[in-house]
Order: sequence, then C-alpha cells, then structure tokens
Amino acid sequence: MKVVLFYELRRVNCPYCGVRAELVPWAEPGSRFTRDFEDQIAYLAQRSDQTTVAKTMLTSWATVGDVVQRVIARARTEDLLDDLAFIGIDELSYRRHHEYVTVVVDHVKQRVVWAAPGKNAATLDGFFDALGVKRTKKLQGITVDMSAAYTQAVTNLAPHATIIYDRFHVQRLVQDALDEVRRSQMRVLDGEARTAIKSTRYSLLKNYWNLSAIDVEHLAKVQRSHRPLYRAYLLKAVFAEILGRSEEGQVRQKLEEWQTASPRWRIVAFAPTIGDATHYRSTWRTGASTTAPDQIERLRQGFGVEHVVVCFNLGLVMSGGRP
Repeated sequence: MKVVLFYELRRVNCPYCGVRAELVPWAEPGSRFTRDFEDQIAYLAQRSDQTTVAKTMLTSWATVGDVVQRVIARARTEDLLDDLAFIGIDELSYRRHHEYVTVVVDHVKQRVVWAAPGKNAATLDGFFDALGVKRTKKLQGITVDMSAAYTQAVTNLAPHATIIYDRFHVQRLVQDALDEVRRSQMRVLDGEARTAIKSTRYSLLKNYWNLSAIDVEHLAKVQRSHRPLYRAYLLKAVFAEILGRSEEGQVRQKLEEWQTASPRWRIVAFAPTIGDATHYRSTWRTGASTTAPDQIERLRQGFGVEHVVVCFNLGLVMSGGRP
C-alpha cells in the first residue's frame, strides 16, 4: 500500500545563506522520503538487486542508489580507518570480470573498511590519502596478493609495514610450477607415455583429501612412469600441507626445510617459487588473508553494479562495520 505524507514546510530567508526550508524530524534535508522509508529501502538493498527494490518500493532505480547513500551518511557512527594495524588488500570483479573494485579489510576486527573502483596503484593511493600520514604510520602488516601494482603502492606509501603475501596466491605459484612441469613433459613425450599424463592435470592439482578413485589411479600411473612429474606433485602436496598448519613456528621451520630440499630434486620450474617462499616464511601470520568477508560477494551480486561501492559501504554501516 502506498502512503503519501503531506506537510507544508516553512521557509526562511536567511541573510547569510539564502532561503532555507525548516528541518523536520522524520526526513533528511533534500529528501522526499521519511527516514523509515529510506531505512526500509536500504534494508532491502542488502538482500536483493536494485531493480527489485525499486519495483517493490514503487520508486526509480536511481532513487534507490541515492537513498542508500543518505542512509550510509546517517548510519555511520565511527571512522572505520581509525586504529588499523593489520590490513588486507584485494580486488573483486563485477560485470563479468570486466570491472574491478579494490577492497581493504581490517584483519583485527574482521571487517571491510574501504572500497573504491579500480585495481591499480592509483586506486590504492586513494585509500592511503584517506588514511593520512599519521594513521598510515600505525600500520604493522599488510596482506596483499602478488599484484605488482599493490606491492609497489604499499612499498611507496607504507614502507615500514611488513608486506605479507596471501597464502592462496603463494600456493598458486606452486600449482603453476607443477602444471608447467606437466606441460613440459607433454611437449617432449609421445605415444603411450604422453597419453598416460594427458588427463592428469586436475588430479595433480587437487588436495589429497579431495582425490577420487580415478584421481588416485592417475597419480599411481604418474608415480610409475614419470618420476620428475611425480616429484613435482610431492613438492606441491607438501607445500600445501605446511601452509595448512596453525602453529606459526612450525610453518616457518617446515617451509625452511621445504626450501632446502626442493633444489635437490632439480625441478627448474620450482626455482622462482622457492625464492617467493623465503619472503612468505619470514612474514607468515596464521590466518592472514586478503580475502574480504564472504558477505561482500553476496552484496556485490545482489546490488546494482553501478553502485557496487555504495553497496559495500551499506553493508558496513548497517551492521557496525561488518556486512
């Protein structure tokens, strides 16, 4: 049911700021809706797409975005950039991976604190501009993916902070090295030897607890007939097992042992990864990840892509900083 509220606003001609309408307790300045109505739109925007919200509330698509921004300004009661010590930086995609948003996460409070369109160094400069020099100096550790743009921006603007590579991306390097060994074997082998490893890619990349009976059979064939590839698989499996541990001292020790043993196996594709693991070992923090809370992904999918950053902010303020 549509409800229309009529009220005649009194207007004042101020000699300093011109004509102004009186403030009313149920609406924001410049808004044609009550605060309760706007809160309802914001609530629905967290849980549905923008078009559906507009149809449900009998308003326009653009109005939903405007209302959400007013709710954000009204609901935010704290500066989310205060007291940051350990943060994570990551990007999320929308429009079928054609557009990106850079997201900054507070690891201590487990919440998203900043988001902006783009995924380059200039985008991240905006975060550090908002943070300011004084608060930037309080940063102790920053988890990032292995993006050169993010790493360079952090190095330039927060050189005192420890850069911590995200586990997912470091482990991905090992998986890529393993796949390079497999592809190199495919290029030099032929006949039955080549056929034996042709369909093993996913079996080799899986974690051991996810292996099916067919995967186990594939790995057994690799073990019997392709020793270099099987050695590469073992290096990958051991590396993943080490990173799965929760005790930081053990992780550092086992990574050091892994690095010492790896060159003896003479697998060229793993050489760059061994160097990256050195940095990862020295900056390891249990649970450190660049990944934003899962709720962010749901918000991104449910809200209009034109207001994807507004969507993130809405999630922050409507629940005390956590979407």
